[in-house]
Amino acid sequence: MNSVVNHLEGWKIKALVFSIVIAIGGYLGFSLWGGWEEVVDAFIQIGWLGTLLALAMSLVNYGLRFVRWQLYLAKLNHPVRHLASLRIYLTGFALTTTPGKAGEAFRGILLKQRGVPFPASFAAFISERLSDLIAIILLTLFALTQYPDARGLVLVGVVGIALILGVLASKTLLSKIHNAASSRDGKIVTFIAYTSDMLMSARACHNPKLLLSATAISFIAWGAEALAFYWVLNWLGADISLSFAVFVYAISMLAGALSFMPGGLGGAEAAMVSLLVIKGMAMPTAIAATVFIRLATLWFAVAIGLFALIQSRHGEMSGGVDP
Repeated sequence: MNSVVNHLEGWKIKALVFSIVIAIGGYLGFSLWGGWEEVVDAFIQIGWLGTLLALAMSLVNYGLRFVRWQLYLAKLNHPVRHLASLRIYLTGFALTTTPGKAGEAFRGILLKQRGVPFPASFAAFISERLSDLIAIILLTLFALTQYPDARGLVLVGVVGIALILGVLASKTLLSKIHNAASSRDGKIVTFIAYTSDMLMSARACHNPKLLLSATAISFIAWGAEALAFYWVLNWLGADISLSFAVFVYAISMLAGALSFMPGGLGGAEAAMVSLLVIKGMAMPTAIAATVFIRLATLWFAVAIGLFALIQSRHGEMSGGVDP
């Protein structure tokens, strides 16, 4: 197997470092703006037990999403052994916050070396993102009536889901797009042909039975992190209901996704703090809750991904079997 490190050289590793530095700077600025001492006090109030519980719910999220990933690979006729697939899946988390979803591309590179073609791995990735979006939209319905201003954002998500599912449902349309693009030269039409090929592969992941199963898995996975967010708010003394806490978490994830920023950085945090403050939460507490839950979800995933990446590198350098 070619060196794992080789695939991370150049702009990818620089983008990873840059994203981490920017995030650290942003969170520090956030905390200073809201009142550094109050934010630190809030973290102390959550405590080690609260931190471990939040991280445990994140692990539930990652574990369930991996189960869904395995279902997609099996449906695409490219199953990978669980342990090897888990390491590959987790390694992709290392680059979650880099531009262009480099982590997902890197995951495809590792799967390619195990006989999984790029169209299949990216079809699984597309199916994952669509399943996540459906689950997040469903979670926003918990308390959408309490904040009707968010209906437009939810509507955009619903329309996006409908369009993607509509395209996936039409084999004829995808074939026509692929044939038209394949008969012409140019980078854009080549990209269109490749994308249509991926969508053709992704069709297998969206039969009613698998779509329902994947949606249920996604709903529980993201619901686990939303529940952790509710606990954090309660530990900080916030008078916010479970339904509204789930809504805030879900709509923030949707805002981050629609911002097209890697990992939803900036968009998710801004939405979360704004909604908590509107609900009557003090700014320092809202910022502390937001920074904490993002560290316990997004950045915990990045840390796990980096660990999996280091383990892969160590195994390769020692002559062991790579994932």
